Amino acid sequence: MDIRIDDNAGYCFGVVKAIGAAEEELRRDGSLYCLGDIVHNSAEVERLSQKGLHVIDHDTMRHLGGKKVLIRAHGEPPSTYRTADELGIHLVDATCPIVLALQSRIKRGYEEMKECGGQVVIFGRPGHAEVIGLNGQTDGTAIIVSNPDEIDAIDFCRPIRLYSQTTKSREDYMRLTANIQKRLPAGADFTAYDTICNSVAGRTKALAAFAREVDVLLFVAGANSSNGHYLYEYCRSVQPRTYLVGGADDVRREWLQGAASIGISGATSTPRWLMEEVAVQLRVMS
Repeated sequence: MDIRIDDNAGYCFGVVKAIGAAEEELRRDGSLYCLGDIVHNSAEVERLSQKGLHVIDHDTMRHLGGKKVLIRAHGEPPSTYRTADELGIHLVDATCPIVLALQSRIKRGYEEMKECGGQVVIFGRPGHAEVIGLNGQTDGTAIIVSNPDEIDAIDFCRPIRLYSQTTKSREDYMRLTANIQKRLPAGADFTAYDTICNSVAGRTKALAAFAREVDVLLFVAGANSSNGHYLYEYCRSVQPRTYLVGGADDVRREWLQGAASIGISGATSTPRWLMEEVAVQLRVMS
């Protein structure tokens, strides 16, 4: 059996930066707090917890005056920085530079819309860490749209500035933009910004080519990875014999029947070592 790991799979540079920052602090101090899972992959979270990384929520942070707290790649709203300052918490800010730039852009758009009675619309998953941070730039007033066809909350007679969570599908974002444009009156003030990360959007073409080269594709991603579920569904549209796994233990022998080649790929939140463990399991099964 030919077993291949996708050379383009694995962490994006924002996640690499965040994990690198965490490991550096852990080497120095042996312990570090992190606001939420550092990456949407339970296996990697567990690996880092064994090194001393403690996952906390915002309520717990309020009891950590004087401690070090990591802000992960997804970013945080301004309220988190204010709380840390009030409590004397030292923040290790590992927000992805692309997310930081988007936060600044949304903040400017919000200030502009306040002046003219307009609205900020964000295409993203409600409750997602990045979306919470982005909405924080608007004092929590942005309209969050999770589906390109569900746009009734938007007032099409007022100015609109549209942005996207960095890990959303570019195709869905284009469809959302087109749907809004169809509802606009003549002369409407509407601007849609291209804010999807190229490391996510650019992966689809290479991923499609990889999926077509193999008989079966195992896509490794965490259950709560937005990027992972998007890329998995994309793979399935290209290679029907695509299966989502969280790790080696999820692989089923019946999926491999009659397959001469097995491909392994993963999300931008999937560590390389986890894909290699899946490859080892496949070799044991073959």
